[in-house]
Amino acid sequence: MSKKPRTHAYIDGNNLHKGIQEMGWKLDYKRFRVFLKEKYGVDEAFYFIGLIPANKELYNSLQRWGYELVFKETLPNGEGEVKGNCDAELVLHAVSEFYQGQYEKAVLVSSDGDFACLVSFLNGQGAFDRVISPNKNRTSLLLKRTGVKITFLDSNRMKKKLGRPYK
Repeated sequence: MSKKPRTHAYIDGNNLHKGIQEMGWKLDYKRFRVFLKEKYGVDEAFYFIGLIPANKELYNSLQRWGYELVFKETLPNGEGEVKGNCDAELVLHAVSEFYQGQYEKAVLVSSDGDFACLVSFLNGQGAFDRVISPNKNRTSLLLKRTGVKITFLDSNRMKKKLGRPYK
């Protein structure tokens, strides 16, 4: 009897949130965590996000629903928007855990082409399952060119399964 591989998800929180928002709906993060577990066997889901003290309630909810949060310090840009790009942290975390033998398969949740090198590396090591991208039209060609499986969240079926109404 073969053992189920240990699977980790690495989630680019800002990319997921904005990608879903651009399609005009909101993601039910609790249902999304269940989806990751049931559909792809994700044991641990690392959610990379900029640290903004006013979002404490959101962070508590994400943790309660089973996400492990990895924070990036945020800074305001020239226009006053808060920026906390987590790409480097996500890559470092995924590669570090790979070398420590923490998982056998990885899932990336993002449409950002900056992660193509990570996807190619892990795929070459036999340790990559798939990319989950919020929006097919916004998914980087660099990710598509890696040849890995990509699941898109932009169908009506996914919206019904994972969406929640705007409040």
